[in-house]
Amino acid sequence: MPLDYPIHRRTLPNGLRVVVSPDHTVPNVTVNLWVGVGSRHESPGRTGFAHLFEHLMFQGSKNVPSGEHFEALMAQGGRLNATTWYDRTNYFETVPKGAVELALWLEADRHGHLLDAVTQENLDNQRDVVKEEKRQRYDNQPYGNALIDVYAATFPQGHPYHHPTIGSMEDLDAASLADVHAFFRAHYGPDNTVLTLCGDITPEHGFELVERHFGPLPASAEPRRENHPQLEPLAQPVRVERRESVPNDRLHIAFRLPVDETDEFLAAAVALDAIGGLSTSRLVRRLVRRDQIALGAHATAWGFVDGASLGFVVLDVAPGQDPDAVEAAFVEELTAFLAGGPTAVELEASLAQSERSWLSALASQEERADAISHHLLLHDDPEVVNTHLDRLQDVTAEQVLAAARRWLQPQSRAVVAYLSAPADDEAVGDVAEDSAGDSDAGANEEEVA
Repeated sequence: MPLDYPIHRRTLPNGLRVVVSPDHTVPNVTVNLWVGVGSRHESPGRTGFAHLFEHLMFQGSKNVPSGEHFEALMAQGGRLNATTWYDRTNYFETVPKGAVELALWLEADRHGHLLDAVTQENLDNQRDVVKEEKRQRYDNQPYGNALIDVYAATFPQGHPYHHPTIGSMEDLDAASLADVHAFFRAHYGPDNTVLTLCGDITPEHGFELVERHFGPLPASAEPRRENHPQLEPLAQPVRVERRESVPNDRLHIAFRLPVDETDEFLAAAVALDAIGGLSTSRLVRRLVRRDQIALGAHATAWGFVDGASLGFVVLDVAPGQDPDAVEAAFVEELTAFLAGGPTAVELEASLAQSERSWLSALASQEERADAISHHLLLHDDPEVVNTHLDRLQDVTAEQVLAAARRWLQPQSRAVVAYLSAPADDEAVGDVAEDSAGDSDAGANEEEVA
């Protein structure tokens, strides 16, 4: 039975797609914008720009001094942030209903008139902020660069998902003010943006406010490129080893998957849950509980839209255990799953967990608004919030087995192994970029604060 969250949709003459989803439970409104620009839209030598703009958007605009976007909304009791990912950048705030017009005015000013405030001084300042973020979140964290290696090992050189969202610090250093302005003009326009209002507001009032503040913004003249064709699974295994001072050996085992929102992606995600995504999954039962050769096992699928998605398993090796033996046990369990598919109990548990996670997310006004924007921007279908569970319940064991046999073969894995080493040892191992290139040729979602 489908859910019935109200979805009222309108497209402005300048191309801005708008959804108003009334929810009068509490007197708040979430304003959620998704812009169709992420790290996959960057070109070689120009990486990190999408994430950089997420920061620059809080440094002032034509009519808003630097830092006052945060201050103005927080003074009204609002909470706000932004994140960058491969396929999009999003900006969001939840405010008392009386402050929704203020939020929309602020968003329209920076989305339409940011470049008035993007000076050399602001650019230099935010480059330094991003560098510090990389040091804190990546360079000085155990396993901090693991996903960077995973992306590079799984996707070929030049593919949109090969490089991480944080980008290259060298590219940012080389970027001129003109480069940065050109990137904004190419990607930030109402015709490349969706806006969702979710909360205590009527459709009529919501559309009127959006039209008032966003209607005057001109559409972008930049043509949108087509997505890449679907990537095939890796033809042979890829392996990258790093020796670092980490708490324990850890294996990241990744697979290419079909693009998001396809039936095959959904089936592959269910397969990964059954294999390692649940507390009752095969890897947990054998590696963690029975054999006690792993401290933990986790599997997940990330849906992307540009020619591939990503599935991966993370295995924390128990002290004194051989990482090769743990990987061999993983291959045995995967092979057994490919032979017979999920049991009835495994399928039921995987579907139940997915249903619980979906309903839990939608119970939050902020997450519901985010889900609406997600599916409107990337799939032109905001009704997914209401229809997803029906699709999920239609997944069969046969579909799960077929997807697993297509995408989760042992020979199609990319392994990034972080192995313990004394703190004064230098990291050694193959460079991920080279490995991926020879075989067949991140998560960290970046946020402001």
